[in-house]
Amino acid sequence: METQSLLVKQQISKSKVKSPSLWKQTYHRLKKNKMAMVSLFFLVFMFLLSFIGPYFSPYILDRTDVANMNQPPSASHWLGTDSYGRDVLTRLMMAGQISLTIGIAAMFLSIIIGSFLGAISGFYRGIVDLVIMRLADILMSIPGLPLLLMMGAILSEWKVPAEYRLYLIMIMLSFVGWPGLARLVRGQILSLKEQPFMQATEVLGLSDRRKIFHHLIPNTVPILLVVATLNVAGSILSESALSYLGLGVVPPTPSWGNMMDAANNFMDFRKRPWLWIPPGTAIFLTVVSINLLGDGLRDALDPKLRR
Repeated sequence: METQSLLVKQQISKSKVKSPSLWKQTYHRLKKNKMAMVSLFFLVFMFLLSFIGPYFSPYILDRTDVANMNQPPSASHWLGTDSYGRDVLTRLMMAGQISLTIGIAAMFLSIIIGSFLGAISGFYRGIVDLVIMRLADILMSIPGLPLLLMMGAILSEWKVPAEYRLYLIMIMLSFVGWPGLARLVRGQILSLKEQPFMQATEVLGLSDRRKIFHHLIPNTVPILLVVATLNVAGSILSESALSYLGLGVVPPTPSWGNMMDAANNFMDFRKRPWLWIPPGTAIFLTVVSINLLGDGLRDALDPKLRR
């Protein structure tokens, strides 16, 4: 009897121990992926450099200095100066702030639009599903970059001021990015609707709004988190391509893309590599880090890999 009572107490004590949450389990699995963790630390460094670094710079962003035009890297200017005598490092940090902000904002807009329309489409089906998915198919059938180039050319033709151009570029990138996300969320919703917890919501008589926003969409968060990281990388690349071609962020507002425009000039390309190598390296390392972190999150959230 004493042995049985002891076993019962052990089982009760085990049942009281809370199992780690999904996010703790994901973090512990992510920590085992060294490349993902290195990428995460690099991205944190880039955010600090871009959003806090400019406050510690002794140089003013747009102040020209004719006496120090096109100077190579030195102790006073770690990454040299450009054709207007402006400090390249200061502009690189501010450009990172613009590029990262555009990428993150475009990602959030894409997720809001795509998850909402995908959830509505998968939940109601019928004519609603048909209209939303056909619209998504039409947008996905148009190559993204040419569409962005056309939109950028229209903004240039209309001479949209630089301060408003940033917001329009965010909207443009989210407009291109939401269809694929909507299809992904729709597939997840169709699968989740067949789960027992959704049958319980039917028995409880919950409203459609509560079912969608309190039960279905929250269960798509893991896959949305992975797609979000990859969308940020895609948005940064698209913005950089537009700005490099003069159709995105325009000077004097710096971005990594329009700083790369120095490579269009043969003399700058050959004689002044400090003008285009730093922004090109920043784009490359940031996008690679985001992709590696996204792959790590996908593996960490994959239920087939859980132990």
